[in-house]
Amino acid sequence: MEEGRIAIPSVGEGGLDGQRSGHFGHCDVFTLVDVERGEIKKVTTVPNHAHVQGGCMVPVNLLAGHKVNALIVGGIGMRPLMGFRHVGIDVYYDATNPEIKPVVEDLIAGKLPMIADNQVCGGGGAVGG
Repeated sequence: MEEGRIAIPSVGEGGLDGQRSGHFGHCDVFTLVDVERGEIKKVTTVPNHAHVQGGCMVPVNLLAGHKVNALIVGGIGMRPLMGFRHVGIDVYYDATNPEIKPVVEDLIAGKLPMIADNQVCGGGGAVGG
């Protein structure tokens, strides 16, 4: 990824040195990483909104409003995945690295795959939203 804004569901205060959230829809914040010419240029965080009215579509609309191009998840449900696809946000998959900076560097380097339909989480209390 040469240019754009990456979002990572994060725990606590997030940030580049933070930890990813294993539960997409219920993360504390989203860490937003702006990439220019293949380099990290700016890092900000945006609080996640409560998982209430609108359900899993709340984070979709939140991130679309912040002009996010890509999202890195360890798990996500089908409904929000379809929502991200609808608004033009690419969803990438990495379930192994809990740290934010290395997984962002992997995406920039082109090492992360887009999530496949058979990798989504089920409903209810499943990880991912």
